[in-house]
Amino acid sequence: MSDTTRHGKVTVVGAGFYGSTTAQRLAEYDVFDTVVLTDIVEGKPEGLALDLNQSRPVEGFETTVVGATTTAEGDGYEATAGSDVVVITAGLPRKPGMSRMDLLEVNAKIVRGVAENIARHSPDAVIIVVSNPLDEMTALTQLASKFPKERVFGQAGVLDTARFTNNVAAELGVPVSSVQTLTLGSHGDTMVPVPSACFVDGKPLADVMAADKVEELVTRTRNGGAEVVALLKTGSAYYAPSAAAARMARAVIEDSGQVIPVCAWVDGQYGIDGVYLGVEAEIGRSGVKRIVERDLTESELAGLREAAEAVRAKQADIANL
Repeated sequence: MSDTTRHGKVTVVGAGFYGSTTAQRLAEYDVFDTVVLTDIVEGKPEGLALDLNQSRPVEGFETTVVGATTTAEGDGYEATAGSDVVVITAGLPRKPGMSRMDLLEVNAKIVRGVAENIARHSPDAVIIVVSNPLDEMTALTQLASKFPKERVFGQAGVLDTARFTNNVAAELGVPVSSVQTLTLGSHGDTMVPVPSACFVDGKPLADVMAADKVEELVTRTRNGGAEVVALLKTGSAYYAPSAAAARMARAVIEDSGQVIPVCAWVDGQYGIDGVYLGVEAEIGRSGVKRIVERDLTESELAGLREAAEAVRAKQADIANL
């Protein structure tokens, strides 16, 4: 890839498995000039950055990876200055038996501090939030950064849709490339599958799979993160989540206009007002360029509106966290 096609700076906040894998994917895309990886554990991001840079001759990419130790007081964020895109992975992961909401209070404090520091050093950035609980942390990031709502959105639908697609493909024994699915709503209990947008080799999912089996796979998708956590015992998923987050960051820097499901500010679409919610959106350098409304069935629309009210009630509480 020529140097003329490599541009921009992306910061990944949090150098755990999720953050470091996201940084690796972003670097290996070879579309950014610089990937910055930060963490509060002294030396960890610098060590990971050195390791990633040493992989460049093997993998054949030129993107430079920079590591920076940061503090809650804001030290070290100078390395992130002028970022075009920031991916916030900071926060504690779930443990077996924990829900995403169990992380609310502790992660709210972490995410608020990160958002304020990012806004100070990269006032024109687009922020992609992946910290849990996702919908609430996305709303909190927007409040703390004071960024326009279109420049703050969360990663949920890309991941949930990928999990749903994989579950369907595995159940039917077909390539994942032959399956198309879609999930909207929240990242959690009020995730809304969209059967009218689900196909296998161009055939409606309902035509190739029994309704009870579809519902079983929806439930498995809804609990996809918890399933991984229970198996790992320590830590949570990061391969699929990092793939989703990296794709979103790439869509921003390339101004691709790609339509993907994200947690975005909804204000009038689908008859829903004033809430961060999982919907399809066109993504580009300005963040969410527009919400893309599709024709939903009555039950799908009812589920989306129900999800909106459930999320709204939780997001109303985050301003004081």
